[in-house]
Amino acid sequence: MDGSHRRAGTLLGTVGAALVVAGPVMLWRGRSGRKEIRTELAAQKITFPERGLPAELAAYAGRRVETGAEAHAYAEFIKGNLAHATGGRTYAEISAELLAAGGDDEKLAELRQTAFMGQSLRASLMSAYQAWHLTTLVTGLGAALTGLGAALVTTADALTPRSPKNP
Repeated sequence: MDGSHRRAGTLLGTVGAALVVAGPVMLWRGRSGRKEIRTELAAQKITFPERGLPAELAAYAGRRVETGAEAHAYAEFIKGNLAHATGGRTYAEISAELLAAGGDDEKLAELRQTAFMGQSLRASLMSAYQAWHLTTLVTGLGAALTGLGAALVTTADALTPRSPKNP
């Protein structure tokens, strides 16, 4: 075996070993991140109402929000309620109306506060939903890197020359 094969084997072995170490770390971080999201969502004690949900959310009736999918569904529930309460207007649009009215319209001020709270809650739930997806990605990449690292280490081992005494 020439020097280039030996160097290739060494390089593959080194990269493979690094991936075999990095992969499980990513798996662990993905799983611990998911656990943290579950813990934080559960601590909020958000529960879907038993009745009054739109048809597309009926399956969530009475359930607690503890997963990314449930956080997304509840964010959609808030979105619908908020659109109903504000006539489809956003916080920015209501703020502009309030400013145009001189800033002393009590109903618009209350509506602006409702829009602010609803959009803030929705944004928080959407962040949990996005973080849930990131933990899935990190966990999947960790598994893939672990497998790839093991394959590279095995390939490097196959490229390593064997002495006649040590087959």
